[in-house]
Amino acid sequence: MANRLSTQTSPYLRQHQDNPVAWEPWDDEALGRARAENKPLIVSIGYSSCHWCHVMERESFEDAETARYMNEHFVPIKVDREERPDVDSVYMQAVQGMTGQGGWPLNVFCDPEGVPFFGGTYFPPEPRQGMPSFRQVLEAVSQAWDTRREEILSAAPRTRQQLAGPQLKPSEEILSPAVLDEAERSLAAQFDRTYGGFGGAPKFPPSCALEFLIARVASGQGSEQTAEMVAITLERMAKGGIYDQVGGGFARYSVDGQWLVPHFEKMLYDNALLAACYLRAWQVNGTSLFRRICEETLDWALREMRGPEGGFYSALDADSEGEEGRFYIWTADELRDLLGDDADRVLRYWGADRGPNFEGRSILHVAGDEDIDPEVLERARRTLYEARSQRVWPGLDDKRLTAWNALMISALATAGAALDRPDYTDAARTCAGFILEKMRDDQGRLLRTYKDGQASIPAYLEDHAFMVEALLALYEATFETRWFSAARHLAAEISERFSDPGGAGFFTTPSDQQDLIVRPKSFEDHPIPSGNSSAAMGLLRLATFTGDASAQQPAEDLFRALHQAAARHPQAFGRLLAAMHFYFGPRREVALVGEDPSALARVVRARYRPLVVVAGAAPDDAEAQQAVPLLRDRTPVDGAPAAYVCENFACRLPVTEAEGLERELESAGS
Repeated sequence: MANRLSTQTSPYLRQHQDNPVAWEPWDDEALGRARAENKPLIVSIGYSSCHWCHVMERESFEDAETARYMNEHFVPIKVDREERPDVDSVYMQAVQGMTGQGGWPLNVFCDPEGVPFFGGTYFPPEPRQGMPSFRQVLEAVSQAWDTRREEILSAAPRTRQQLAGPQLKPSEEILSPAVLDEAERSLAAQFDRTYGGFGGAPKFPPSCALEFLIARVASGQGSEQTAEMVAITLERMAKGGIYDQVGGGFARYSVDGQWLVPHFEKMLYDNALLAACYLRAWQVNGTSLFRRICEETLDWALREMRGPEGGFYSALDADSEGEEGRFYIWTADELRDLLGDDADRVLRYWGADRGPNFEGRSILHVAGDEDIDPEVLERARRTLYEARSQRVWPGLDDKRLTAWNALMISALATAGAALDRPDYTDAARTCAGFILEKMRDDQGRLLRTYKDGQASIPAYLEDHAFMVEALLALYEATFETRWFSAARHLAAEISERFSDPGGAGFFTTPSDQQDLIVRPKSFEDHPIPSGNSSAAMGLLRLATFTGDASAQQPAEDLFRALHQAAARHPQAFGRLLAAMHFYFGPRREVALVGEDPSALARVVRARYRPLVVVAGAAPDDAEAQQAVPLLRDRTPVDGAPAAYVCENFACRLPVTEAEGLERELESAGS
């Protein structure tokens, strides 16, 4: 039996193409083979930058005897969770239900139809710490299949029903903004006042919860404590080892509660979401550190994560030279040799004078309140970056995922407009154009992933929803009508292909996908927004641009179904809460018309205004006025560019001066 992974586009699957395991990709051929041979499946799920996935590969999947046993008794299937979040979602839910925990690598045993009957995460090559060896697990499952097959098969209908879950229905309760106050209080109760974030180790950047809190503060509805939660968390992360003090960008999470020791992989999605958080926080409170971190993070993405066509790669691995974090850590002697006369000051500033804190070396972090000359710091960063670039780089997962690229488009477009960085705006344009032009199938439908010139896999809800938000952000940054029109088209696709006529929320997969045992829905906003929360936000913003109140009905249904859970568990529903904050408003529409409304646009963009949408066009741009209803019948005043501040398309008198627009926005509570 041959290993079939060499033809796949996923870097994670290709990492396993030389294993002696006869891996199959998740496709009809593999599932058909299992049915024909009446063998159970072993579905092994991971991703390219997963440290323990690499460990299990070395220990078990590269072992000839283990591979022989797997090939003889199972149909082994390898899945990249980033390419197939739908498959991962179904089997992660199953394993969590069986064991009470989950993670990656995820190893699930299924009947030939794909219904799971046993599973777990990492299994060692030999029994240890109460865990059986992987070989023991294989033998036990194989024996169960041989001796208890009817029992396993008879449980399959019940398993399918459990995985499908109860149908989510909107409640009859009246929605109230009080749920947002309750969510704030719940986050405050979990807040770590010393180091920021919520809860203890390990700590993941709480991007979606921060987005909600920043929106509350920006619109004047958050408490002083809320502003403090945002500021402390962002400052502590920026000064911790989770942030790459030399090259910019954030690692995926911190293994401790202090943001000091990261799990060193860098994910595109984390950095897009965090760059947006730092930008918005800077717009709210003017903290220069937050602007610097936003720009350094986006500069890192442009420098190290952008492909030649303008799309963004998925991740940098945690490991290099066989060691986790080896690329990023330093000995004191290395630093002194490189930094010369600046060494003492820089070592004190980055805590490297206190001795090693990871694998005999130092993770650079801002160790205290000691100031340092910015020129000295920048010189040190350049020196260390150049030296580090000569090391063996971590592995790069160079597939481009539509959803994650959309998050980066949003961050770049918003930052480009707010910071007057046309390079960011241009990068967002290029990336959006690449996705809309190259990541399509023969019918023009969006695809999920791109690598080596080939796009594949039908796009999921999150791909469509994130792109709707990204295209609206790009439209607001450029006033180029094509992006708004594309957003409306994708929103229509969501309604047509992902809706659930019998319940609340959208399905993860399109209506024409048939290769899963259940059709999943996803609602949790951690570590990235769920497709449902993002769809709610995008549909609400589109409805605010168009005046079509019926377009926001799916968002209202979702809020009615989940508002109580969101208030009780805000860490899991941060983007949903942000969407609810926008829903309750008061929302404002700003229409800018005239030959050059840039001075007026700068007023809108100077601050983070989470309850505002803004449209713009030249007075003779008939296409824009047709495509964007907010612009219709808006005209310049005596030939001068004008701004109309509106609510539910009822507008105040137009203003032509920046100061007047600022007053209008302030009095509107935006």
